[in-house]
Amino acid sequence: MRVLGISAYYHDSAAALLVDGDVVAAAQEERFSRRKHDASFPMQAARFCLESQEIHLADIDAVVYYEKPLLTFERLLETYLASAPRGGRSFVAAMQVWLKEKLFLKSQIKEHLRTLSAEMIEASSSEQDSQLPQLLFSEHHLSHAGAAFYPSPFEKAAVLCMDGVGEWATTSAWLGKGNTLKPLWEISFPHSLGLLYSAFTYYCGFKVNSGEYKLMGLAPYGRPVHVQAIKDHLVDIKDDGTFRLDLSYFKFHRGFRMTGRRFHALFGQLPRKGESELTQFHMDLAASIQAVTEEIVLKLARSLHAETGATNLCLAGGVALNCVANGKLLREGPFQEIWIQPASGDAGSALGAALVAWHQHFAQPRTPAVGDGMKGTYLGPRFSNAEICTYLQQIKAPFLSLEDAHLFERLAELLDQGKVIGWFNGAMEFGPRALGGRSIIGDPRNQQMQSVMNLKIKYRESFRPFAPSVLEEEVSSQFELETSSPYMLLVAPVKASLRIPMSPEQQELFGIEKLNVPRSQLPAITHVDYSARVQTVSPKTNPRYYNLIKAFHRRTGCPTLVNTSFNVRGEPIVCTPQDAYRCFMRTEMDVLVLENQLLFKEDQPSAESDERWLQEFELD
Repeated sequence: MRVLGISAYYHDSAAALLVDGDVVAAAQEERFSRRKHDASFPMQAARFCLESQEIHLADIDAVVYYEKPLLTFERLLETYLASAPRGGRSFVAAMQVWLKEKLFLKSQIKEHLRTLSAEMIEASSSEQDSQLPQLLFSEHHLSHAGAAFYPSPFEKAAVLCMDGVGEWATTSAWLGKGNTLKPLWEISFPHSLGLLYSAFTYYCGFKVNSGEYKLMGLAPYGRPVHVQAIKDHLVDIKDDGTFRLDLSYFKFHRGFRMTGRRFHALFGQLPRKGESELTQFHMDLAASIQAVTEEIVLKLARSLHAETGATNLCLAGGVALNCVANGKLLREGPFQEIWIQPASGDAGSALGAALVAWHQHFAQPRTPAVGDGMKGTYLGPRFSNAEICTYLQQIKAPFLSLEDAHLFERLAELLDQGKVIGWFNGAMEFGPRALGGRSIIGDPRNQQMQSVMNLKIKYRESFRPFAPSVLEEEVSSQFELETSSPYMLLVAPVKASLRIPMSPEQQELFGIEKLNVPRSQLPAITHVDYSARVQTVSPKTNPRYYNLIKAFHRRTGCPTLVNTSFNVRGEPIVCTPQDAYRCFMRTEMDVLVLENQLLFKEDQPSAESDERWLQEFELD
């Protein structure tokens, strides 16, 4: 029995496929279209899911959309009526989209599915049935809850979903047991922790729905001096963690902007323009809203624990990607174990919707998977050595083909020499994190590695920290962490024994001046507050990446690598060998590894002199 989940039309469209309740494929549309946060119908992602199992749409038992659009339309109308005549321009703009597209979403989805079916039948020259499967609709937060609980390793758990907004809910609590999800309570729009954080993201000059992690990375450079102002004016936090926003400071509910004049007057400045200077003021704001977010998350978790008596907690929704809050929740919260959906945003809701249909609509039983049911998130396209060699020969790119044992030892040597390596291995990850499938890797002991990767390869802000990939069994020797963190969703302090104490002069530094002070023996992955966003690597889920780190460990005594996503700023993570080679040639990466093929930058034809290469990649 096969169920296809779909999320689309807001941001991070995706498709996910279940076969007898087991997730077998999942991917975001952006990886195929190369448009970051692509919101269009996930035609290519859905086609990948079907082709991965060598099936057609007619073989699918149900297609499930991740929310109920008419409830969202109801919220839009009620929100406008509550604030009319203010917000008229944004209401008219929204109505144009709804009346043209979203109000008739069911018909649109069916039309896209007909097109997909016809294209696949034509491509295979088969006589397949073109009949469409039944179309089901989940609810937004139910899809989040399904993505959080059903793949988790727990038979019973409390579930907390926090995001910007679904149809109405912005925060919801559930109790998961067996194959059931019981709703407990919710906080409704416009009172939203996700939108509060996004308002500060906007105010500090970053893009809403994609720049929130930049704000989180900026926070340790600042001081939480604005916490009281935020709590006195913007958000009223109750003892149980529930909250209400003072909407007079915001415009997200009735305009094109996130913040209003009262918000700007409260902090004494207009919103920062993108790419302009980041000052201590912005760093202090980031630190302050991060502290408020952590307080709310911790209070909500404590009240949910008291209400349910559950010892385990599952998290999903965009706020669950705040790995600093997650780390604090693990250390200070009441739950024994926490499991976080690695694709916590709307992309993961494609999977959640499919799981909700499987367990609730089709009433199928559930047996929790050992570890979890996400298969390390390695659910996207993979490419064979034969396919890669054929491609490299076509573009006349010099390369070596090496067996694993020889390849890993050679790469360990190159990493030890300070080389930056593009690592393209196995199936592409599902979700926003690169986890050793599509990664750029380096030596964490190298003092220059962070600035080199940020400025010469990722082309992004210099303050942005990098994450470590550490052998699963060595995590407690490197970090103050006693549990696995396979999805890079927990922040933990670097082990005290590896830290470098700061001099009195260095302790007086603040803001961006902290950046160049070595903090530990692993400077490339140690943030200014001695923290790191940890990924533990297991031989069970990614044996090749594990064996590469193992080879580096044997050579250097260090069981950790720098790991960042294989892309440049503004582009999605690479999907194909073509994407990887293009990114390799457009940056100052030293080495590219495509499965067992090793390519050195100095051996490649230069982009300036090789007209054929330029034509191949449509670069000017």
